[in-house]
This record gives sequence, structure tokens and C-alpha cells, in this order.
Amino acid sequence: MAGWGVPREIANREDFTRLLEKATELRIVRLGDNAKVKLRTPARLYTFKTSSEDADTMTKGVKVPILDLSQKKK
Repeated sequence: MAGWGVPREIANREDFTRLLEKATELRIVRLGDNAKVKLRTPARLYTFKTSSEDADTMTKGVKVPILDLSQKKK
């Protein structure tokens, strides 16, 4: 199987919500006050940059597995 290709960045929240319905997995990477939410669909990986608080709000009640890959401070 060939690689998945380059992830595509989502520009707005409406597209994120629409793609969330097709997602098989959701990953959150928090970097300070910002977060990058990654949606894995059967066809592609999508990324969405937002605030950590907004990421929490957007992912409440999601029915797909959520992995939090945040960097822990040492």
C-alpha cells in the first residue's frame, strides 16, 4: 500500500464539523494555548489549528476514538 499522502489543512470550523462525521479517529496535539486537531478519514488525514479551549468544545460528544498527544512539560 502506498503512503497516505500529504495531510490537508482545514480552513474553517464548518468543514471540520462536516468531516468529523466521516472520521475514524481524532487526535489532539496541544502546544500551550493552541491545539492542532487531526481527523483521520478512510481517504485522508485532515488538520485544523485552533485554541485549546475551542478544541475541547468542538470534540465534546464525538463518537470516534480520541487520542490526546499533548506534549507534557518535564
